[in-house]
Amino acid sequence: MFNRNEKLSDYVKLYPMVAFLIIINLLVYLAGLVPSIRIEILNYGAAANWLIADGEYWRIITAVFIHGGFLHILSNMFWLYVFGPELEKIAGKLRFFTIYMMSGIIGNVATYFVQGPEYVSVGASGAIFGILGAFLALVYYTRKIFPQLRQMIVPLAVISVIITFLQPNVNATAHIAGLLTGAVFGFINFHPKNIIKWREQRQKRS
Repeated sequence: MFNRNEKLSDYVKLYPMVAFLIIINLLVYLAGLVPSIRIEILNYGAAANWLIADGEYWRIITAVFIHGGFLHILSNMFWLYVFGPELEKIAGKLRFFTIYMMSGIIGNVATYFVQGPEYVSVGASGAIFGILGAFLALVYYTRKIFPQLRQMIVPLAVISVIITFLQPNVNATAHIAGLLTGAVFGFINFHPKNIIKWREQRQKRS
């Protein structure tokens, strides 16, 4: 289910929204390798709470596409590359994008209210945890017909949450808020009645 063995061209064709998000994140990171540009990206895009309080609300969105270093972006993009495609395939491009972005945004909003005014954060981790949360909702709905998914996702979610609180310099607030946001969207979107509606709509279009 999560084995990615597609050719790059096939991957982009099959999962265009995941590919788009990975490309945007990589482009921002590569641009930031130029020191002067990185300073500008952080100055105008990082989720700095005191600046958000001053009305620079766009930061809760732009920070989702900024990463603190190579390992940071490598970890997040690996998760997106591996787990994003299956969610995009199940939910569709628009719903997947909504889950991803709202999880990242609400993670940053939660950070603004929970952390102090001096707190600054960047990264797509909240959005990545949103994908995990959506899969947890899917686990609930498929627990009887697809127990293998539960065996994969639940331990992964538990370990990820534990690591969140053990690692230094991790925005645990964004992780947990993103996880919960993804789960809420997942419970709404993956309700069996909605799945039936999607299938009927796809059949009509085809």
